[in-house]
Amino acid sequence: MTPHGTRAGEDAEDLDVEEVLALVNNSNHLPGPAERGETDSRRTSGRPDTSPRPDARHHATPWPEARLIAERAARSIARATRRRPVSVPLEAALGLTLAAPLDALTDLPSFDTSAMDGWAVAGPAPWDVRDDGVLAGHAAHEALTDGEAVRIATGARIPPDTTAVLRSEHGRTDDKGRLHATRDVVPGQDIRPRGQECRSGDQLLPVGALVTPAVLGLAAAAGYDTVTAVPRPRADVLVLGDELLAEGRPHDGLIRDALGPMLPPWLRALGAEVTAVRRVGDDAEALHQAITGSDADVVVTTGGTAAGPVDHVHPTLRRIGAELLVDGVTVRPGHPMLLARITEEQHLVGLPGNPLAAVSGLLTLAEPLLRTLAARPAPEPYTLPLRDAVHGHPYDTRLVPVVLRGDQAVPLHYNGPAMLRGIAAADALAVVPPGGARPGQEAELLDLPWASGGIGVCFT
Repeated sequence: MTPHGTRAGEDAEDLDVEEVLALVNNSNHLPGPAERGETDSRRTSGRPDTSPRPDARHHATPWPEARLIAERAARSIARATRRRPVSVPLEAALGLTLAAPLDALTDLPSFDTSAMDGWAVAGPAPWDVRDDGVLAGHAAHEALTDGEAVRIATGARIPPDTTAVLRSEHGRTDDKGRLHATRDVVPGQDIRPRGQECRSGDQLLPVGALVTPAVLGLAAAAGYDTVTAVPRPRADVLVLGDELLAEGRPHDGLIRDALGPMLPPWLRALGAEVTAVRRVGDDAEALHQAITGSDADVVVTTGGTAAGPVDHVHPTLRRIGAELLVDGVTVRPGHPMLLARITEEQHLVGLPGNPLAAVSGLLTLAEPLLRTLAARPAPEPYTLPLRDAVHGHPYDTRLVPVVLRGDQAVPLHYNGPAMLRGIAAADALAVVPPGGARPGQEAELLDLPWASGGIGVCFT
């Protein structure tokens, strides 16, 4: 350990991010459906998939497998680069994963304190009240003798030989100024004894714990100024397209850019540090310069992932020798999403240009990639029955916005690939198997970070 009052768990500083990930997984990971060998349809419908399959030229990756590939890609970075944890000031640590245990640097509380405003009393009533008082943050008060009392504030150090603290509302004084109790006084009442919460050296939180606002408070109370944590993966966002407006109303064939405002906070909610948001026109050379000029861990592009005349993402990836790990996913919306390894330390997530399709790509590829890079635990999967039937795609998974009402998920309208009206009102996305889902059928749900009250809502 370092000297008290400075940094967290230096005895664990030799852990690298891959080792933190291993600890997180050992304590949190439950095998998902794909890891149990189930198909997408079995996972959500309980029935074997008998729907027609795409032709042999269709090489899109099944949705559960695409998520696992993204997670494995992040692990390969951790293994190859031996990323090191960093020491982070408390004010910058929200949302990070602890890479060293948070051990108590002192007893908490570090001295006997008053739990209430009132009087510190010694012996039986009545008590003579001293003229002075005991305030929080002041030096130790002289000892009390039996029959004495002294005014005391919440959080103040208890004078030696105090029997109990009498709350202000439970005491009265007589015409001689002596203090009486209006109810029985129990020895030790309303005194927080030293070490009540923890003793010096106790482990308060293990490696892998997520730094929440409450964790920041605990670390500060325990005397920490910094914590040792896994650094946020850095992400650059490239918004592609000549047709996008940065402000004002759509006009003359131009449309407002919805992804530029939406993606950065969403990526922060997924654990990333967004280092740049840049607009790139439909220009192959400009895209090449933007990708090769980025030093972020993850480059996120929007649009240009199909095979149209101005879709330059695939040609640019071929030009720089990137390895395509996922080239299309059997999911709607968002089918033409992709994941590529640019270098040993850098990946690119190509999102479709339609807004809800881009959200699908975020949750399919960016979420497992960034979560793993940040050493966050995977959310435990859960299901709820759908209140209404949902139409399905013949052979692809569908992600459909839903609101949660009691013990049911209610599918929302306006769920087309270019629409945001549904997702703006949603609590989650329901994973609908090929062929659709009937009313009452259980569906896996992907929570949206702000809807679940998660740590992501704090990232602004």
